[in-house]
Amino acid sequence: MPGPLAGIKVFEVSQIYAGPYAGLTLADLGADVVKCEPPGGEAGRLWGQFAPGESKDFHTLNRGKRSLVLDLSNEAGQAAVHRLIADFDVFLINARPGVPERLRVDYDTLTRYRPDLIYLENTGFGDRGPSAQRSGSDVVLQAYSGLMAADGKVDEYGAPDFITATAPGDFHAGLGAALGVVAALYHRSMTGEGQHIASTLLAASLNLASPFVTRLPVFDAMVTDVRMDAVFDARSRGVSYREQLDIKGDLFASVGKASRLYYGGYNTKDGAVILGALTPANQEQFRRAIGVEDDPTAAEDFNPLAPESDAVAEGMLERIRSIMVTKTDDEWLEIFDAVGAPASRVQFPEELADDPQVEAMGYMLDLEHELTGPERLVGPIVQMSKTPTGSDLASPPLGRHTDEILREHGYDDTEIAALRAAGGTA
Repeated sequence: MPGPLAGIKVFEVSQIYAGPYAGLTLADLGADVVKCEPPGGEAGRLWGQFAPGESKDFHTLNRGKRSLVLDLSNEAGQAAVHRLIADFDVFLINARPGVPERLRVDYDTLTRYRPDLIYLENTGFGDRGPSAQRSGSDVVLQAYSGLMAADGKVDEYGAPDFITATAPGDFHAGLGAALGVVAALYHRSMTGEGQHIASTLLAASLNLASPFVTRLPVFDAMVTDVRMDAVFDARSRGVSYREQLDIKGDLFASVGKASRLYYGGYNTKDGAVILGALTPANQEQFRRAIGVEDDPTAAEDFNPLAPESDAVAEGMLERIRSIMVTKTDDEWLEIFDAVGAPASRVQFPEELADDPQVEAMGYMLDLEHELTGPERLVGPIVQMSKTPTGSDLASPPLGRHTDEILREHGYDDTEIAALRAAGGTA
């Protein structure tokens, strides 16, 4: 059965994470995504490559697509895009402002050939303002947006520790971009109008850090402003980044450390578990499960923001830590599941491809790559009952579909040969 975006054609000019993830999401929804790469391939092919031009990241983010090689710095390659784009619904690019204009694939240029084109442009900081022309990558925008400081991690030297399991701004921007494209396709179906869509790593990172970025004067006057005034004072005195983090406090500083008791991680006899209680009912489930019936933070008159409350919470934390190390992960999960309390062991991502729940939900795709053989990849982010999602295409070898795509759009063998001779394709 065709996917929900069957018949939609996407021309993707992107690299690394944000753009490729947007294209991957559209491919999983059934779109025909043509990934246009330069003759040497996009940079993601080289990030940890295990074979020439093949990396695990590239395979992960570019399944479901076809590869077309065009040199967009070459006039012949640009002319090929102008000819092809008339048959495409969506153009997707992630680059610094000004790059699309230099390559002659900007919105104004391409809409001359396809007036109702939906054009998605992802940048780091946006297309205007004092930082518009700055280079931006996920880690740079984590720092700029406050997301990195909100995590509060430092390395052994006290410098910001940016190592995370993923690139949050990139992936969030890519998902938002795909959502924008779907919304624009709906708008076009109703009005006949295409449009320009802007996504940025800055907007994505701000969204992820929004509880911290948001200004709420009635709350901030009591908590946030007090802490930040102390940080600004320390900064003016040349205090180190690590000390500034200590002054600001951790994730729970604004809501009180009592919130950490049943919403956080604990060591066990053979590993670690995370408790995920946000509601009073869930918190009470954990108290009963671990045998803590006299928790002072559960009292109706307990004020988690009162200065003395953190000391009370610290005492309870130590008590709970001493209880949690008495049993194994499995033993605790059996107890927590029996009362319906939300918890999980902390697993390594390398364990999840064969996880029983992941398998039951069909979240993995078993594909065969023509160069590197069988592989198991994470599948689409959503499943739909009437229009299936996902793709049976592995990531394409560089230029694998160049001639095929050109012929689909009216090129004959003589024209393809001429394009190669002019340096427009490899």
